[in-house]
Amino acid sequence: MSRHSREETLSFYYAVYQEVQLIPYGKITSYGHIAKLISRPLNSRQVGQALKILNHFNSGEENVLYNTNNVPWWRVVNYKGMISPRENGGMLAQKAKLEEEGVVVAEYEDGSLGIDDSGTTTIWWLPPTEFD
Repeated sequence: MSRHSREETLSFYYAVYQEVQLIPYGKITSYGHIAKLISRPLNSRQVGQALKILNHFNSGEENVLYNTNNVPWWRVVNYKGMISPRENGGMLAQKAKLEEEGVVVAEYEDGSLGIDDSGTTTIWWLPPTEFD
């Protein structure tokens, strides 16, 4: 990776982490909405990648600016309100963290997990963007 592209990647990741830190307790948003909020509407998958590597990205560094304790990664789901599949029990960890905040998570027959927002319209955090 060239120095220039590494700097661009870091800038993108930091923008994602800063925006995710703004999601209020008990609310959720989508990868795509975070992408819009940081003016990168076509990069929702990269938002997911940034959150996926949050812990590994900062491993070995002390007092890191962004980490899994101060970036509420669990509040970001796909646009359908589904928890994205993860290895090593990540889906269940996300479900547990959301439920701790009062978010109802449904478990479907196929093993997928999704947000049950049928009882409320206020669970989604969707501040306006220049792309709405």
